[in-house]
Amino acid sequence: MVTETSAGEFLAKRGSILPPFQRIPKPRRRTELGLLVFVWVIISALYLLASLGAKNHLPAHTVTFLAMLAGISFSLNIINRWLAPHANAMVVPLCVLLNGIGYVEIVRWNPPAAQAQAMWTALGVVLYAASLLIVRRTRDLDRFRYIILLIAILLMLAPLFPIIGLNVNGASLWVSFGGPFVFQPVEIAKILLVIFFASYFADKKELLSIPTARIGNRLVLSPKPLIPVLGMWLFAMAILGMENDIGFAMLMFTLFIAMLWVATGRAFYLVIGIGLFVIGAIFAFHFFGQVHQRVDIWLDPWRYAQGKGQQLVQSWYSLGSGGIGGSGLGLGQSGSIPYLTSDLIYVAIAEELGFMGTAILVITYTLLVGAGFNIAQRARSEFARLCAMGLTIILGFQAFFIFAGILRILPFTGITLPFVARGGSSLVANYVLIAVLSRISSETGPDWIETDALSSDDATLVVARS
Repeated sequence: MVTETSAGEFLAKRGSILPPFQRIPKPRRRTELGLLVFVWVIISALYLLASLGAKNHLPAHTVTFLAMLAGISFSLNIINRWLAPHANAMVVPLCVLLNGIGYVEIVRWNPPAAQAQAMWTALGVVLYAASLLIVRRTRDLDRFRYIILLIAILLMLAPLFPIIGLNVNGASLWVSFGGPFVFQPVEIAKILLVIFFASYFADKKELLSIPTARIGNRLVLSPKPLIPVLGMWLFAMAILGMENDIGFAMLMFTLFIAMLWVATGRAFYLVIGIGLFVIGAIFAFHFFGQVHQRVDIWLDPWRYAQGKGQQLVQSWYSLGSGGIGGSGLGLGQSGSIPYLTSDLIYVAIAEELGFMGTAILVITYTLLVGAGFNIAQRARSEFARLCAMGLTIILGFQAFFIFAGILRILPFTGITLPFVARGGSSLVANYVLIAVLSRISSETGPDWIETDALSSDDATLVVARS
């Protein structure tokens, strides 16, 4: 049986402020709901075990926590049923699982911060819904490419402005408008830069991938289309350099080169990217004190074990004490490590849940990245494909950089572990990020067809199969 919404009725609905609830089969939402129930059981068990291990009794607010977790989980499913009925069923449950694991460890080691984290989580869910309401169609983001770029630039420059800019531990990453409210604008700026890069690369794909310039008897790639976006990228890297933000500088570099390679399929850009990385690393090592210090600690941490390398050295002792199965939830001894629940929450998880716990964490991120790549592969436009790819790259490499820094594969950068680490700016921004992924995914759903035949305003004819 096939039912079709008439063009006039559909256009009338499109004129409303809120989108209508589509009464069509939503098998992905049923799958998502089942996964969210499973995640709720896992996080509830971890929370109860951590409380019993640390205090030998359940806290008074246990019921409140379980109800809050259930409310967040099921509200996300309701939001998706309404605003993104065909979105990927894996993304939200995986993110809720990561968020819950992180919250359990934050409650364990820093109860006052856990209250703030719960508030930021609730705000993240609200902004998730708001993002889906605002971004009804991904191509609308493509149309406002340069406005989005301007907003990203202003956000990146904000920590350098007097009065509102804050410098913490040598890095100018935060802004404050008075009171306890402190925010990292670069967290939102990274999402906006992904949208800009995706739009620009999708528009200039042929010029960037097909040789059009002639040198002698050979055709080579013309550098002209790359100059504007390369200039913007260098500008962003310069801002991050002035702010001493090593982690996000690495993330933006990786993002730019990866998206350029995905858009063009030219390995030439990877070679150029490696060359630029070597030059930039040498320059940063000699002219940025924080980079020099991080590299020194990376090369010989034991030399600085009683000073600037103490944080990492203590972390490795905790990693070692965790072993295969961990010391047990609520029984760890890592509380003296600085910034345990923010920069080094991976260490807290590794000590109390052991190698098995960290393996679950890595597998969860791997599944999340796989879901993001699947969304990109199924996207209906080049812009949506590149946007989904860029957002997934941010999540994947941000997690990789923190893992690699703690395990001494790369210099430690101190960026936050997505959805797990304490930090309101990162948590809220990541919920906005997965909202954009959900929008892209919902547009590729098998139960509806998009066409431009109804009107010049790109009306959509919904075909629901039941």
